[in-house]
Amino acid sequence: MIERVDPPAQAGESEMLVAFLDYYRATLLLKADGLSDEQARTPSVPPSDLNIMGLIRHMAEVERNWFQRWLVKADAPHIYGDDEDPDEDRDMHPGATDTLADAVAVFEREVEVSRRLTADSTPETPAAHIGESVHWAGFNPSLRWILIHMIEEYARHCGHADLLRERIDGSVGD
Repeated sequence: MIERVDPPAQAGESEMLVAFLDYYRATLLLKADGLSDEQARTPSVPPSDLNIMGLIRHMAEVERNWFQRWLVKADAPHIYGDDEDPDEDRDMHPGATDTLADAVAVFEREVEVSRRLTADSTPETPAAHIGESVHWAGFNPSLRWILIHMIEEYARHCGHADLLRERIDGSVGD
């Protein structure tokens, strides 16, 4: 059973940001709850090839990227790619043998690592990694920026998952 807790109406900044992030993490999993593997990897809003399993796998990668690679500058290789081809949307395109249970297990593992890495930090904590690529050169976000970005990313993808799920079996909800 997936437990989704409404964020508090009154709380400090850290508690509030983490509560909203956890709310959206749970919402994404609720959108997949009860689906078969085939349903979870089926793109259901043509012409898009977006699918719920791919969204869960993608968010596991996003968790790893922002909390492990950026916040603490850990050596965290891509989960679904490799050094030769790290970002070819393999997260978003599960294969015929990939399972929803495996995707959820990887997602939950990455979320737990993210929680551990942020547990003793404040919103002002700067990321250990400073952007090196042309697009990110010199970029050094705070934990606040990362948390807000993650909330935004989850909110967007939960909306996608809502539409996908409705097309799969008619289930709707917030």
